[in-house]
Amino acid sequence: MDRFENECLLYFRSEKIWARIFKAFRKKYISYGYFTGTVKITGLSLEDVEVLEGFFGKNFHGKKSASISAVSFEKALSLSRFRDISVEHLLELYFGEPVQGKKQQEAAWQNQCERIWNDFTERYSGTRAEEFFPIIKEEIKVIRKEPLEHWNEQLELAANIIAALPYHTNRIEYLAIFASHVTGNPHAFDAGTLSGSLLHRLVERIVEKRQISLPENKVFPSLKRHRSYLSVGLMLDHVSNYIMFYGISAKKKDGAMHSGIEGFLQEKDMVQVPLAVLAKWEKIECPNQRIRIVENPSIFAMLCEKATGDEAYMCMNGQPRFSAILSLELLARSGTKIYYAGDLDPEGLLIAQKLASYYSGPFEYWHMSEEDYQKARSGEVISNKRLKILDRITDSRLMGVADAIAASKTAGYQESIFE
Repeated sequence: MDRFENECLLYFRSEKIWARIFKAFRKKYISYGYFTGTVKITGLSLEDVEVLEGFFGKNFHGKKSASISAVSFEKALSLSRFRDISVEHLLELYFGEPVQGKKQQEAAWQNQCERIWNDFTERYSGTRAEEFFPIIKEEIKVIRKEPLEHWNEQLELAANIIAALPYHTNRIEYLAIFASHVTGNPHAFDAGTLSGSLLHRLVERIVEKRQISLPENKVFPSLKRHRSYLSVGLMLDHVSNYIMFYGISAKKKDGAMHSGIEGFLQEKDMVQVPLAVLAKWEKIECPNQRIRIVENPSIFAMLCEKATGDEAYMCMNGQPRFSAILSLELLARSGTKIYYAGDLDPEGLLIAQKLASYYSGPFEYWHMSEEDYQKARSGEVISNKRLKILDRITDSRLMGVADAIAASKTAGYQESIFE
């Protein structure tokens, strides 16, 4: 900045009124891309009036507001001793940075992005990420509002995610472990984080690119994310996402029988199978192609205790998790018929109906008739809010028990039936 520019800057910074005027004109410049428009300044003090009169050579006496056009300001500047400084340069001097319109800003942003992108593709050429460059570029644009240094960081993170996905080596890994390997932070890909959102979008696009056919799941739509992640080797749930079985055999994807499950079958013992193991199976087989599924763990334990070894049982244990849904698909592949016994309350009936709707093989309800409900009735009163759930029961096989529950407004416990 030369001496003349410094004098100009000192003049316009010496009075507060110019800060208000220049801020208003800068806002218009950003909108239109050039110096134009009229700004209105209100709440003028006597000192402000004197400053305006001295610069514009006009009478502002007694006014509390003033409308100043870009034309009048530019003319007054050309008649002042600062005539050799353009209004654009004056705004740059005043704010200490170039003043650009939105189109100019967008063009500059695009140029910076292209430089970052070209540097990224050069560094990651020949890696696993190269195949997915178009996907990475599209998904990174989603965070365009973030500072460009974040844009650069997310590009590198996207490449590292793709390179480390377990499906490349036919492995399955828990999300927290994967996050630790890639970022050093087990919570880096938690839902709601910037990195977690990036991972989710990348997984969806990779599934699409690889043309992975995922089963339609309109009955349990919340499990779609689980399935997408599993298709690239990632599990969202911990080992607690398990299912309990008795009397089953399991065939792995390589065609061999699971020797551990065969051991439990021979020992006639129940077994708890985590999702990580289920994901490696091709199908589940049962004696006589039948299995009885219960929701209640205590009933499951009673059934296993009295079993002779020719039966197969499974425990759903409450709301169906991904492990339960995956188990249903594995059972369907062997043509197994399901007999399902759920709780005799509004929530239990809705779960049963969803499972029957989802299962692609033969499915029957087991001990879920009106007669069973009358045996299982308790003194627990069901609230009106919970009773509204019964309006969603449309399966004719459950209508009788649904009407009975609505009439008595009490829940039924299946322990008394099985005892």
